[in-house]
Amino acid sequence: MSSTATTKTVPGTDRPLSPGTGKPSKMSLLWANIKRHKLSYLFLAPFLLLFTFFTIIPIFTSIGLSFSYYNMIESPRFIGLSNYRLLFVDDDIFLKAIGITFNFAMITGPVGYIMAFMLAWLISQVPVKYRFFYTLCFYTPSITSATAMSVVWLYLFAGDRKGLINYWALKLGIIQEPYLFLQNVNSIVPVIIIVSLWMSMGIGFLAFLAGLQNVSKELYEAGAIDGIKFKLQELWYITIPSVKPQLLFGAVLQVVFSLQVFDVSVQLVGIPSPLYAGHTILTHLFDYAFIKFEMGYASAIAVVLFLIMLGLNRLIFKWLGRD
Repeated sequence: MSSTATTKTVPGTDRPLSPGTGKPSKMSLLWANIKRHKLSYLFLAPFLLLFTFFTIIPIFTSIGLSFSYYNMIESPRFIGLSNYRLLFVDDDIFLKAIGITFNFAMITGPVGYIMAFMLAWLISQVPVKYRFFYTLCFYTPSITSATAMSVVWLYLFAGDRKGLINYWALKLGIIQEPYLFLQNVNSIVPVIIIVSLWMSMGIGFLAFLAGLQNVSKELYEAGAIDGIKFKLQELWYITIPSVKPQLLFGAVLQVVFSLQVFDVSVQLVGIPSPLYAGHTILTHLFDYAFIKFEMGYASAIAVVLFLIMLGLNRLIFKWLGRD
């Protein structure tokens, strides 16, 4: 006697179900999905290729180089975890840069995020014909280069009598001699924070504004029937829940912006800054990558920064991404 075994397959394909479970394997489901939506994946292919070559591959290359000694002249030489040991045990400047970056991020992150949302909300309340003007005024600093903006801020915070703030402070009798804003270690970070907040109305601000303008007016009418009378009540009970995707998007961008502060610091206080008072993680990375040409060590710094951003973004997704 002979028996014939029948192999069950994933519906719509010739791929077999996972043995012993009676359920399709993840790989089988993936290929079935690709086959079913092949036209969509074809349109996605150009972006996926560019994303792979210019984002995914560089990330893994940087991770690989972080375990090597590479000076751009010699071939990379594997040294294991030496770069990370040096980074966290012997590099006091890097540990100081982490503290400065987190202090900066803890202020500019929440303050810039709330400020961007509130300004977007206020602009959404004005008549449509005036919104473009206000949007342009707040968004322009974020698209202006830090080099151009530093010319204005260097004039404001100059440490001599010609500096605008020192000039008026001396004239009003507030101080007796010019204050060195960009040379005093106690004022360097506050100055960088002020300039960064002024330049923080970026893509997140536009996302908030777009989301606020798309909130259905029927929700506000229903809220008025249910007893909502004030604008702040509308904001809390209707507007914020309705723009949750934009809030998530803006939070991610704000984290990235806060941890990647570099141009403003370098243009205002130079590299290295006085006593490394304005030295951030990205400044430290730039120093080792493009001044000292220690690419392996710079890659280790980049990996640490990447992991910090990844961890913070996961926390944001867990908090704002939940239903």
